[in-house]
Amino acid sequence: MSKTIIDKLWDSHVVVNEENKPDLLYIDLHLIHEVTSPQAFAGLREKNRTVRRPDLCFATMDHNIPTIDRFNIKDETSRLQVETLEKNCEEFGIQLEGLNSEQQGIVHVIGPELGLTLPGKTIVCGDSHTSTHGAFGALAFGIGTSEVEHVLATQTLWQNKPKQMKVNIEGDLGFGVTAKDVILWFIAKFGTNVGTGSIIEFSGSTVRGFSMEERMTLCNMSIEAGAKASVIAPDETTFEYIQGKRYAPENQDFKQSCERWSKLASDPEAKFDQVIEIDASEIEPMVTWGTTPSMCLPVSGVIPVKDPLSTNEEEQALQNALTYMGFNGNERIEEISVQHVFIGSCTNSRLSDLIEASKVVEGSKVHPDVRAIVVPGSQAVKREAETLGLHQIFLDAGFEWRESGCSMCLGMNDDIVPEGERCASTSNRNFAGRQGKGARTHLVSPIMAAAAALKGKFTDVRSVLPVKELEVNRYAGV
Repeated sequence: MSKTIIDKLWDSHVVVNEENKPDLLYIDLHLIHEVTSPQAFAGLREKNRTVRRPDLCFATMDHNIPTIDRFNIKDETSRLQVETLEKNCEEFGIQLEGLNSEQQGIVHVIGPELGLTLPGKTIVCGDSHTSTHGAFGALAFGIGTSEVEHVLATQTLWQNKPKQMKVNIEGDLGFGVTAKDVILWFIAKFGTNVGTGSIIEFSGSTVRGFSMEERMTLCNMSIEAGAKASVIAPDETTFEYIQGKRYAPENQDFKQSCERWSKLASDPEAKFDQVIEIDASEIEPMVTWGTTPSMCLPVSGVIPVKDPLSTNEEEQALQNALTYMGFNGNERIEEISVQHVFIGSCTNSRLSDLIEASKVVEGSKVHPDVRAIVVPGSQAVKREAETLGLHQIFLDAGFEWRESGCSMCLGMNDDIVPEGERCASTSNRNFAGRQGKGARTHLVSPIMAAAAALKGKFTDVRSVLPVKELEVNRYAGV
């Protein structure tokens, strides 16, 4: 019987299967951070339980960490969460990459760069953007705090098998168009509910041509299309990225693993519940204008006023978004000024993202009305970027160069966008208040963010540099 990659991943991890009931899945890797784990560990203590497989758990600190003076956490709740994670990991024997670690970073950045994320694994974390790891051919999804406790106690998780969607992307992307633009375009066209109840497999020549960093960006934001998870079949690009990573298989074990991983690809005759075909040449650099990732337009676009075919509910959502974002409608995207630029987050803080952005800003200056910050996704990314001199390029241009962490992606640390001000952000969510009370977030790619920093407003990055000077970097990662 022909199977999809989703079938193969799911079926190989089923521990218990009963008709009309959820499946019990074995979990290969449990990633932990400071925000969603305290109650789970407390639950273990209350029930006098231990962690079933501490060797399959891996923890770091990212959401609450200051990116300036990182050891001085001023917020009481944030400091308590960090200290609690340290105590919990010590008590239950879980490896922690804390503030003193050279491997600390955003959980969805360090998992892949350390070789913890591997094809064929089931991976969970108390964070919705765990879908990032699906770029490696892993079944990876976010879980709630009660589920975190269940996995800690049993190394298993009850789950209903979702539907399966295939998104096939074919063709070459145009100059200045990135993986971030692809996923923003997809959500804008098909909506934030298109993937609801489904796991998405991304496929096609465009996806095969992506670097691992680009694939991670694609999978990272699939959750914003409503998907449970997303996955990309592992190939030579995947294997090349993994080889030599700290926790990856070595020598003969690596060769045998690659042979096994190659068989994960969907069978040619495998059936999906839904298939969507996309022509990559249609996609342009994108900018969100509203309060969901689906409220997104090409940089050449004009903010809508009213859709005569919309329902009353949709009309109200449009008006609410316009009010919150401070728009009347009919504004051109390229007329929108920004006061902040954030290059970072688990979506776009990897080395290749910083390389691409640095090419845009090199030799130029940040607009005087803009505060721009760059936050590497991990300490390893930061070290490698500094070795390449990227930090000096950003500093010379007027950017702030920070320590690793989630930073301005969400309002859980010191990096907040003031009320009523706009931020061109490479993060994944533009919900109301996401970057601070009253903050107005616009999602863009790293190179679009860099261009906005220089111009003080959204600018088509394709007009900033000649084609020959801006080539999408395919760096294989640290």
